Amino acid sequence: MTEQDILPKLKIIVTPYTQNKPALDNFGAETDLINDLQINSANLVDVVLDVEDQFNIEIDNESMDGMLAQRQPQNTATDTTTLDAFRT
Repeated sequence: MTEQDILPKLKIIVTPYTQNKPALDNFGAETDLINDLQINSANLVDVVLDVEDQFNIEIDNESMDGMLAQRQPQNTATDTTTLDAFRT
């Protein structure tokens, strides 16, 4: 599954949890889920669960912890670790 396959589906998943709806217009691989979309950490857990269900994958705790850490590269929509989970 390529990044181009993942991003539209991921955008659908994050939309209900996004506080900054205008930021969805520029949703892409570099979108920061916390800082750009203003998804709070409690909802980020919901995003992870929805992603696991949608793509039939498991995101390990280490990857999820990285996504929850503000101002880290792992906050982006297609962090390398997260993309690797989609590819397995």
